[in-house]
Amino acid sequence: MKTDELSTCFCTQSVDECRDFYTRHFAARPIFDCGWYVSLRINGDGPTLQFMQPQGEAPAFGGAGVMLNFKVGDVDAEHARLTGAGLQAVMPLEDHPWGDRGFSVLDPIGNSVYVYSDREPSDEFKKFHLGS
Repeated sequence: MKTDELSTCFCTQSVDECRDFYTRHFAARPIFDCGWYVSLRINGDGPTLQFMQPQGEAPAFGGAGVMLNFKVGDVDAEHARLTGAGLQAVMPLEDHPWGDRGFSVLDPIGNSVYVYSDREPSDEFKKFHLGS
């Protein structure tokens, strides 16, 4: 199957809070917003995230087990910017042997938002990098 785009939609009662969080901190802009459903585009032409109030008997997202990864050019600058804006790093900024430097914050519904920049992996992890 040839996929033109892949996006993620979270069912939540906190649509407004999620829209505000990602527009304020992650350069998102709404491309569709009818109140109970919002689609956000990251960085102008990047990927999209959606948030929707549960419809009918659909369950709301439970807030555990999801990590959204944002690769950036300067993770140290992003860490300073986000923590300076009041976000708490729930995983500290540090180098990882698998080949990145990163940290995590939580979004309003409990998703772990991992912000990272690539680094040279340790010798132990180089064999696991398979290319793109």
